[in-house]
Amino acid sequence: MLAGELYDARDPELVAARARARELLGRFNAQPDRSLLEELLGSVGLEAVIEPPFHCDYGFHISVGERFYANVGCVFLDCAPISIGDGVLLGPAAQLYAATHPLDAETRRRGLEYALPISIGDDVWIGGGAIVLPGVTIGDHAVVGAGSVVTKDIAADAIVAGNPARAVRHLEVT
Repeated sequence: MLAGELYDARDPELVAARARARELLGRFNAQPDRSLLEELLGSVGLEAVIEPPFHCDYGFHISVGERFYANVGCVFLDCAPISIGDGVLLGPAAQLYAATHPLDAETRRRGLEYALPISIGDDVWIGGGAIVLPGVTIGDHAVVGAGSVVTKDIAADAIVAGNPARAVRHLEVT
């Protein structure tokens, strides 16, 4: 799974790991507590905040940097690593999808899927309702407009918007 190869999500080890995440998420979403985030996620930077409700598949494949903020309703499908830098802001209902499915119907019928990592640099702002698809890297200081669907890598200092997300302009570095 972590190597980007086909895997069966019904594997007992994966089922147990998702059950663990659901249990921790249930407690966190009912009563937010940093210690629960630290138990759930792979790493949590100083002053990182995730507002409930929050959902993820496994949790331990997610690392968030210092001063990270995720507003309400975010979803991280972390079947591959999701790495988020320092000073990153996510609007409400932002979604990071490392998980995906094969295009071939026969392979999907067999219950196989795969995942590709997502990497988000420092000081990135992802607007509410934006979706980041598997395998995407977002460079430092980039801005993703609300409701955008990010299908390809985004350069540092770029502003993108739309479905699929396209460059709107480049930030002027001061």
